[in-house]
Amino acid sequence: MTIRPSIDEIVATDVAKNPGLPSIPDIDTSNADNASVAYSQHRTKLSTHRTALSEHRTDLSTQRSEMSSSRTGMSFQRTRMSADRTLMSVIRTSLSLIGFGFTIFQFFQNLQTKGMVGGNPHAARNFGATLVYLGVGMVAIGIVYHVQFMLGLREERKDMVREGLVHGRSRFPVSFTLVVAILLLLIGLVAIASVTFRVGPFD
Repeated sequence: MTIRPSIDEIVATDVAKNPGLPSIPDIDTSNADNASVAYSQHRTKLSTHRTALSEHRTDLSTQRSEMSSSRTGMSFQRTRMSADRTLMSVIRTSLSLIGFGFTIFQFFQNLQTKGMVGGNPHAARNFGATLVYLGVGMVAIGIVYHVQFMLGLREERKDMVREGLVHGRSRFPVSFTLVVAILLLLIGLVAIASVTFRVGPFD
């Protein structure tokens, strides 16, 4: 694990490397040769100071580039988690539709079996079955949308890693929310089989 220096340590190092602008020396102009040598030495110090400042700007530019790459990598992670939260919302809505619709269907089916309801109960049962179909269709579309979005996001991230714009240290693990959504889809399909064909463990 790489330990990054603190701001105070960076400032202290920069001050040590760049002590400041060289002061203008007191030069005796009565001797032209000595004055010329002194001025030449002072220009050399100024040139050295400019070189140090240029190196310092280069270091700062490198640090800014690294920070920008890290922020971009974190933005990809935030986008991934936002997609997971969207899929969670789809799961909650689909689960409500499937559970509520299946409950209505089974309730009126049991009433009809026991002869406790007269007339035509098919309208209420069909309404419950429709809710089950809607919930299963919603979670299926949500899974397809989520997978397409995540594949596109991964490809875009790989392109930026190859270009050196993003560090490749952060990973994209398998979405646990996607696994739950797939399990809910399977449960919904079993519920559809029970509602439509009267087969399965929920019949």
